Amino acid sequence: MAAVDDNKGRKKIQGVFSSQNVQKIGTGTTVRRTISKMYWMATEMDDGNVEVQALNTNYIPSGPKTAVTMEEFLSKYSPEPEFYVSTVYPKMKELSGTVQRGEKARQAGATYSAEFEFQNALGVDEDNVRANFGLGLTYMERGESSKANDIFERLVGLDAAFETEHKHLFNEFGINLRKTGMQDQAIDYYNRALEMTSNDENLHYNMARAYFEKGLLDKSVEHLEKALSLNPDHPEAQKFLDYIKSTQNN
Repeated sequence: MAAVDDNKGRKKIQGVFSSQNVQKIGTGTTVRRTISKMYWMATEMDDGNVEVQALNTNYIPSGPKTAVTMEEFLSKYSPEPEFYVSTVYPKMKELSGTVQRGEKARQAGATYSAEFEFQNALGVDEDNVRANFGLGLTYMERGESSKANDIFERLVGLDAAFETEHKHLFNEFGINLRKTGMQDQAIDYYNRALEMTSNDENLHYNMARAYFEKGLLDKSVEHLEKALSLNPDHPEAQKFLDYIKSTQNN
């Protein structure tokens, strides 16, 4: 539940913690206090703050992450190591196994088995990034654009979908949106990704491809030039840019 922090010679905070919320119900002589307990996955960050993410009703870390100061964290959160070992870790391991089975089934072309596993995973954690990507890709592979669009709309609302750890997944998803004729969704998707990381030349290159397929050559050129400004040694972007300019000159 903890990772070594070499800089400070101690272990970083990482694991499950709880917080309590005390509320007063009623008035006058009938007032009474109720105490509700919430569980959180907590991870100390390099800047000294602590990132907390609530556990859902299935005891899986899910939803938005919030950074709190170390002072606030130590005053409001209590460690729950036994709860992590007995409940949270087994649930997370089971969920990971379900997603892995879905990914293997999709890679093997067993799309209905993949859908079954991904749907099971989303029943436990509807915000699970890997399961959402997997399900969306499964629908696209089956040509079910309407269902794929529903997943697209869910993913563009998830900040976690565009984090570095999921980069290979969101790249594959965006490319498949474009290849299956969902250029408008691909452009919205890449714009959302660029909000999270504007210095990725491949995002700009893929955005240029989507605009080109919509016939918006000026926008395509704009993103290719941006890709090349970030990485002058991007041969695909340079070839694509040369091709568009040659067609515009003819």
